[in-house]
Amino acid sequence: MPFYQRPDGCRLHYELDGPDEGPPLILLEGRGGDIPGWRRNIPHLASRYRVVAYDFRGNGRSDKPHGKVSMDTFVDDTVGLLDHLGVSSAHVYGQSFGGMVAIEMALSRPERVRSLVLAATHAGRRRASSVGSRARVPKDRPYLALYSEAFASEHPDHVAEDLRVGSQNPQPLHAGRRQWQVVEAWDEWDRLGELHVPTLVLHGTEDRMVAVENARRLAEGIQGAKLVLLEGAGHVYHSEQPDVADQAVLSFLDDVEVRR
Repeated sequence: MPFYQRPDGCRLHYELDGPDEGPPLILLEGRGGDIPGWRRNIPHLASRYRVVAYDFRGNGRSDKPHGKVSMDTFVDDTVGLLDHLGVSSAHVYGQSFGGMVAIEMALSRPERVRSLVLAATHAGRRRASSVGSRARVPKDRPYLALYSEAFASEHPDHVAEDLRVGSQNPQPLHAGRRQWQVVEAWDEWDRLGELHVPTLVLHGTEDRMVAVENARRLAEGIQGAKLVLLEGAGHVYHSEQPDVADQAVLSFLDDVEVRR
């Protein structure tokens, strides 16, 4: 089980998949997520790309230190891991919180980013468009907000499997609070015009965590960005519609590679 240790002693768990010679693609997970959350996607993505998946500090099998963190902490962790692996630049695919880290990385370290995939995310919670009443779910089943209402109703076994897999490495409360504080303090809506890397914005139309309007705003704010909306998918679109989502990502990445 490979780990990379940061200068502050925090160990980050990562996994590599796909051909050694494939273009590098790093996956940045959501707040409280872990690598198994990508289990339906990595085999497809790794068919042509060298996939680097890692758990953010505070997530999964990575360490969960108590110290304060900022968005720069997560960017530095990501760049440090790429340095550790000898990767000069990579396609950066971020989902939810991972998408926010991806935006900040592209703003602060653009030379390390070949392209961006910004999925189910926004550029700052305080000014993000709201989902409103659609986000309401039973208090004893908050996880249902991750899925579209129809999917959760029609595929209870799928949801149950996700819960079982996701519960194997639970996030402690202090780590969740630290990541939430980062989200609360971060806002880059006004800097989207500074992004000059090929960008795909991917979002489910029935996302009950991050309103789909945020995807439209991202695509409008980033010059040349491509917008793909997954009809009927919720926040964890990559679990609900893995084949459709992966094909959209692969088509985009292949096009970027051809143009390089």
